[in-house]
Amino acid sequence: MLIADLRATVRDQLHGDAATWLDRALAEAATATSNHWEADFAAAARHCRRGGHGELADATRVLLLHAARPDVPTLTRLYTRGTAAERRAVLLALAHIEDVGPAALPLIEDALRTNDTRLVAAAVGPYAARHLGAHGWRQAVLKCLFTGVPLDAIAEWPARAKGDAELARMLTDYAHERTAAGRDVPADLRRVLALAHTTPEEP
Repeated sequence: MLIADLRATVRDQLHGDAATWLDRALAEAATATSNHWEADFAAAARHCRRGGHGELADATRVLLLHAARPDVPTLTRLYTRGTAAERRAVLLALAHIEDVGPAALPLIEDALRTNDTRLVAAAVGPYAARHLGAHGWRQAVLKCLFTGVPLDAIAEWPARAKGDAELARMLTDYAHERTAAGRDVPADLRRVLALAHTTPEEP
């Protein structure tokens, strides 16, 4: 989702004191004259409580990070010291923060080592699609299949999976392991495997 759309969605759901808080927090984050926005980042869930779901707090934190444009050390600190929800927001925001480049990949790699499916899903968004290398991306696909994260949570998976013979081999091995253990092969695995077996189109 584009930042403008995300901002419109959040503003539609916050009213009164919460809307006033958001305007002030975003303005302070954009000026970057202090790190007070980090306190707002941590407090977002409290101000978004009336929204009734964690996705609103996630979106609000992404907006704050986009406005503040923190450097990678700051993002790393927020991630390593944050709650699961705050870590998720950092991962979701990476695609919206300019000049981060691949330097934040260790955060993606850390999230993919966890078994927190919401962190894993946040880690395989557009930032990972742009910056994860082939091996890391294949491992991320397997992680999603193993933990039950929907395949469609993986940004741009059809483009990256198509014609990937090594991915096809890894998925075939995984499917055989599940079959040998008497377990079903997930439909998502069959979807990505079919595309990985597809011969890439000639340029």
